[in-house]
Amino acid sequence: MRLDQTSDQWWKDAIVYCLDVETYLDSNGDGVGDFDGLTRQIDYLAGLGVSCLWLMPFYPTPNRDDGYDVADHYGVDERLGTHGDLVELIRTATNRGLRVIVDLVLNHTSDEHPWFQEARADRDSPRRGWYVWRDEPSDEPKGLFFPDRETSNWAYDRKAGQYYLHRFYSFQPDLDTANADVREEIARIMGFWLALGVSGFRLDAVPALLETAGLPERVQNDPRVWLRELRAFVNRRRGDATLLGEVNVGLEDLAGFFGRDGDLLHMQSAFLLNQHLWLALARQDAEPLEMIVRSLPPVPVDCAWATFLRNHDELTLDRLTGPQRDEVFAAFAPDENMRLYGHGIRRRVAPMLDHDRDRMRMAWSLMFTLPGTPVLLYGDEVGMGDDLDRPDRMSVRIPMDWSSVARQRRDPDSLLNWMERLIRRRRERPEFGWGQVTLLETPAPSLFAHRCDWEDSTVVAIHNLGEDDAEAEIQLGEDIVAVDDLLEEREHELLDGGRLRVRLGRYGYLWLRPLREGDAVLT
Repeated sequence: MRLDQTSDQWWKDAIVYCLDVETYLDSNGDGVGDFDGLTRQIDYLAGLGVSCLWLMPFYPTPNRDDGYDVADHYGVDERLGTHGDLVELIRTATNRGLRVIVDLVLNHTSDEHPWFQEARADRDSPRRGWYVWRDEPSDEPKGLFFPDRETSNWAYDRKAGQYYLHRFYSFQPDLDTANADVREEIARIMGFWLALGVSGFRLDAVPALLETAGLPERVQNDPRVWLRELRAFVNRRRGDATLLGEVNVGLEDLAGFFGRDGDLLHMQSAFLLNQHLWLALARQDAEPLEMIVRSLPPVPVDCAWATFLRNHDELTLDRLTGPQRDEVFAAFAPDENMRLYGHGIRRRVAPMLDHDRDRMRMAWSLMFTLPGTPVLLYGDEVGMGDDLDRPDRMSVRIPMDWSSVARQRRDPDSLLNWMERLIRRRRERPEFGWGQVTLLETPAPSLFAHRCDWEDSTVVAIHNLGEDDAEAEIQLGEDIVAVDDLLEEREHELLDGGRLRVRLGRYGYLWLRPLREGDAVLT
């Protein structure tokens, strides 16, 4: 292991667990989860094997967009606790070997934020230039994030006497991130939370944050220069801090968010990989997943993908073609009530997969072996369902099911105990997070097979995406003399020339370590 790389790139080997403090555990019976409740469950999370907590917004908010309408970027919502409670959480997590990153919403604020109230009250206010105003609405930027909720990216404010830009909901006015004062304030915000002990940030809506369409004409410079400066600032304050960006863009634009030499975002949420994974699951055919793995840009050594089966928003399918999207809808969201914004699914993993034990475990195994850093949504480790009676995205942001946790902890064959074992094995195999990925040829359409090579070690993962049995001979290399099964104690048939004969049942999966002469067998 090269310590110069791995010592400060902890996030490449991390298992990230995304949660909303408000819905995790209520410690005082007021009906709202809080930091004290989360701190009490740190031992549960450490036992699960996750190594990084991603906290969804916990800032003061009118709560019209589940906390993403921030009213104070330096504050803690009093319903959830205090700054002291947050610091105690970070201390407790650190003592158990867990890091904490926090959601940072920099593209917009709540319209109740003091900055916006000052801006709308007086054209001569210094805050006026912190937002984007026009006397008449513009046709830029193009497109709507919520086409069935908003009809324009511009809203008229009577008090201000002008229109303001909002790429998201109209109660979330966009900040003018080209304004030098805004940029300085953003750096202060990040420095503040780093001083309290967080290990980095999940940056919300990065493409919108860097979009210049609709901003004042004075914008000349590439906004990525600012993002590069922001990353440098964060790493001066804390050398091992990470920036995980929400980046859902086309294939041709992905590399630009890592930067020329990997000097922009440390990690990007792998939306394209996720959408083609679900298309492959819908078809029970590996081809869509193989295609996107071949097509993704090379990842700089200082960067990584953040992979996921399900995030905390709608499961967006906006980068698929219309017919492809319809295939996924038909398989996993057949009712209109299960869909959102015309391109998303508002269901959790377990109900999408019909709570099928084999299929769920195969899907999680597949996600954990894909190139990058795995991200779990709270409750998925116990197969938590959703509540389609809740509006929009709130259908998946439901209270944590602690009664199911209690039951599954007593069942050695439960999903929870299986996930603990899978996470432990994933953390033992740095090849998945660090290695070079190579697809392996198979004649069976439902088989997805790939290898990850890092330093002098290799791991191979094989998954049957189909309902029917599948078999194949897979070339591992002429110098391979045996294979070590990393998940179960099974013997595998190795033919001449390092060919492995594989037979997998419905939704079967394998994690293997090919062995050369002199390699030790792991236990």
